Amino acid sequence: MGTMNPAPRWWRIWRHSRAGRTLTRWLGGAPDIPDGLWQHVVRAQPFLQRLSPTELACLRDLCQHFLAEKEFTGAQGLQITDTMALTIATQACLPWVHWGRGGLDWYRDFVGIVVYPDEVVAQREVVDDAGVVHRYREALAGEAMHGGPVMLAWSHVAGAREAAGEGRNLVIHEFAHKIDMRYKSRHEAADGCPRLPRGFMQRSAAEANRMWRSTWQRTYEDFRRQVDMAERFGAPRPWLDAYGATDPAEFFAVACEAWTVNRERFAVEFPDLLPLLDAFFKHPAQVSGVAAP
Repeated sequence: MGTMNPAPRWWRIWRHSRAGRTLTRWLGGAPDIPDGLWQHVVRAQPFLQRLSPTELACLRDLCQHFLAEKEFTGAQGLQITDTMALTIATQACLPWVHWGRGGLDWYRDFVGIVVYPDEVVAQREVVDDAGVVHRYREALAGEAMHGGPVMLAWSHVAGAREAAGEGRNLVIHEFAHKIDMRYKSRHEAADGCPRLPRGFMQRSAAEANRMWRSTWQRTYEDFRRQVDMAERFGAPRPWLDAYGATDPAEFFAVACEAWTVNRERFAVEFPDLLPLLDAFFKHPAQVSGVAAP
């Protein structure tokens, strides 16, 4: 992806200026995104071009406020450009395009976004049921920490254009984890069941949670069987990223990224999940009572 900057470092200069910090804190202000930069970033991401003019205007407004509230840090010498910051913002805000600014409340529990040039190797340690400690190394393209920052590998973010057809998007995946964690305590693990909005699908809170959990669990188990059949017996691989078979939290994250960047294919593959994500993210199809894309 290119790094054209019609207004060089406009966001960084504004964000770190005294006037910018004061305006954000007291008046809820946000920097205007230069038109050239906005058009450049939208053109580079075909899945954004499917949005209507009204949706694009809403996304732009969300990005302005997102950028005013977050701090980007480049790791391993990576310099964050305006294009990079705005690209990440567009993808993080895209699921909330029908919510408006209220959607950004889901991201209020953290400020930092750390961007690495490429994947990072992390040391892991797990204890099995027998009490044996296993240590291993894992290559990470992204990570979301409960109450902490989001880590992203720019090489994967920059490949969002090509990955969208396969229903993949690293930024949305990691921010979906943030959505899952948002109203859970630090002692609660992400489980694929975020706090549902009041009156979700015209059900009581208890009914909505039961319906959500049972539908997702059933679909998750079906997906795990498909992945297992593909890996062990050579059956056709499912369209959704097989990493979703890891656990319910990862299944929720890969489903959210697929629904956001390729809703049409997601509707075919996961008709039972489509109305749930439509309702959660307030997609117009759900509001009008139309389940199909």
